[in-house]
Amino acid sequence: MLRSDPIKITRVRTIVVNAEMRNWIFVKVETNQDGLYGWGEASLNWKTRAVTGCVEDLEPLLLGQDPRDIEQILQILNKHSYYRLGIIGATAISGIEHALWDIAGKSAGLPVWRLLGGKTRDWVPLYTHLGLGDMKSVYESFDPGPLREGATRVVEKGYDALKVVFIPYSHYMVDKASRRRVEDLMRTVRDAVGDDVAVMVDFHGRPASVSAALQYIEALAPFDPWFVEEPVQPGDAEAMRLVTERSPCPVATGERLVGFKEFEPLFENRGAHILQPDLNHTGGLLEGKKIAAAAEKAMMGIAPHNPNGPLAGAAALHFAVSTPNFVIQEEMSGAVPWYDDVVSAPMKREGSRWLVPDVIGLGVEIDEIEAAKHPFKPEVFHSRTAVLEDGTIVDW
Repeated sequence: MLRSDPIKITRVRTIVVNAEMRNWIFVKVETNQDGLYGWGEASLNWKTRAVTGCVEDLEPLLLGQDPRDIEQILQILNKHSYYRLGIIGATAISGIEHALWDIAGKSAGLPVWRLLGGKTRDWVPLYTHLGLGDMKSVYESFDPGPLREGATRVVEKGYDALKVVFIPYSHYMVDKASRRRVEDLMRTVRDAVGDDVAVMVDFHGRPASVSAALQYIEALAPFDPWFVEEPVQPGDAEAMRLVTERSPCPVATGERLVGFKEFEPLFENRGAHILQPDLNHTGGLLEGKKIAAAAEKAMMGIAPHNPNGPLAGAAALHFAVSTPNFVIQEEMSGAVPWYDDVVSAPMKREGSRWLVPDVIGLGVEIDEIEAAKHPFKPEVFHSRTAVLEDGTIVDW
């Protein structure tokens, strides 16, 4: 039973858990009421110490605030910092904000999806990556044999949708051999999984020009990709519009955009078919709902980016349940063998769907003793192979 005196934030701290492929950054917001606290996630690859330091810097702005005044706290965190915070600050705020929603749900005795608008679907469609958490299988899948094996393994796990990343490291032009290689790799995946499995192709922003992106898309199109993702680098809405207008396939983007303002040009010019805000990086659930509402008006679907940890997955689950123009959720559950030892999470997978959770708050709990067994380690830099034969560094 909660006490009747006002709820106030008394402490904010982070716990870093190395999950082999990346460090998970869990954020715990504590209050003056015994047993009332919230969990969030602020994982950001290769920026662990920067994000944890940012949370520590933001903590004084939170102390004494009512954690349920989420919109007001977001105003404080964004405006009282004076300098705009960028991806590191937005990630720190996202993790804090997740924890505030967890507290709000617990204090009301309701799941967070109820507070976000209630249920809009009976289950949440899912997809995952090759390797089921093995990042080498995700980002270094350029050979037909391992690609076929990985795709088959995902389908055997019950998924009917998967994502692949095999676009060559590229520059401004595309040669015939590269186009043929992309065509052959996509044929390999389609032959392995059949016509009924949705296959998404992540370009990872590797093409440096609209023409290069479109040549790869044309090679993929006969194999019916569900969507092509981030065909050019983020931040150039006009380039995205040009690709989207000319693409024979649905186009998705948005995982590296921060906040509503960076998505706004895409709403205005219809620069994509599917938007992919990362609720772990773009400012949190409330910012994600604002992005989704504007996307709906622009006839765009929402497929949130999430290769992060289990608390980010829980936040994405509650968002998906409550968002009408949601399309499909990226997920990485079970990415390490000890996943369930560290985290109790509400994501219950049946085939290629999550069930709607009957929980209080986000429905997550962390075993801090188990978490301590997996301390921070520097993450692997996959980008070091993104070099052309002449030594040119390219986007990876």
